[in-house]
Amino acid sequence: QVQLVESGGGLVQPGGSLRLSCAASGSIYRINAMKWYRQAPGKERELVASISSGDRINYADSVKGRFTISRDNAKNTMYLQMNSLKPEDTAVYYCYANINLYDYWGQGTQVTVSS
Repeated sequence: QVQLVESGGGLVQPGGSLRLSCAASGSIYRINAMKWYRQAPGKERELVASISSGDRINYADSVKGRFTISRDNAKNTMYLQMNSLKPEDTAVYYCYANINLYDYWGQGTQVTVSS
């Protein structure tokens, strides 16, 4: 049984920073692409950032220059460093990973940017 568990969400003031983590556990042979999505109230889920097994990285235009995605393959963990946070970054953040050729999702972690 493979699981993804996110952590690191919370309440932060505009301009602040948060670091999200997504840890994969279980019978893991290979992790391919890993991605962060977010869903704000009343909006569709959107792709925030992705990182391939070869460390090819892509960002949504709305977060370029502010967010940094990374992964530690030894720990089966992905990170999202979020700086210069804005109120419009408020959302539930979900991690996704293709593990052993199957798609898995985390349970989501709330990020709220407010003064």
